[in-house]
Amino acid sequence: MNYQYSRPLARLIDELSKLPGIGPKTAQRLALHILNINKEDAKKLAQSIISAKELIKKCQICHNLTEQDICEICQDRKRERNTICVVETARDLMAIEKTGRFKGLYHVLEGAISPLDGIDPDSLTINQLVNRIKKEKIEEIILATNPNIEGEVTSSYIAKLIKPLGIKITRIAYGVPIGGDLEYADEVTLSQALMGRQIFKNDR
Repeated sequence: MNYQYSRPLARLIDELSKLPGIGPKTAQRLALHILNINKEDAKKLAQSIISAKELIKKCQICHNLTEQDICEICQDRKRERNTICVVETARDLMAIEKTGRFKGLYHVLEGAISPLDGIDPDSLTINQLVNRIKKEKIEEIILATNPNIEGEVTSSYIAKLIKPLGIKITRIAYGVPIGGDLEYADEVTLSQALMGRQIFKNDR
């Protein structure tokens, strides 16, 4: 006979297991940890989740996560404003920022082209990227999508779209393993991938 959790505990485990990368056993472990911390800390955790959900929004320029209409990176006049690093998610942006090697601007696509998942170019912020390039004095676009099929398709599509604009298009080097995600790459690997970026050749 399987052990039956009390209803509140079962609900907590169920909700935690919906988080990416969290299986049933990890969800159970987290739930029991939450039950073991004091009530005040549990309230702080719950409030931090609610607060983040209510206050965090997308930057109106680059689509990074921020409390403001325009994120701190886009506002920073010390950044190299002629270079945009294009990433799939805000997690990828954070991973690159951790390296401390990139001093330009970003553009978050909010995903990658994946017809099987119903994600086409119009589902992403590609049009907004093209408009930025036309309005701002951009000299280089660094394509830092993930080194998998979806990431390559997305990079090729973007490169083909912006090639007529006559700006430099580069792709991060493959220090990042094929089929991997940028968010899981270590800082040294990401730094080398940025430094070793190459002119993007779109043969598709």
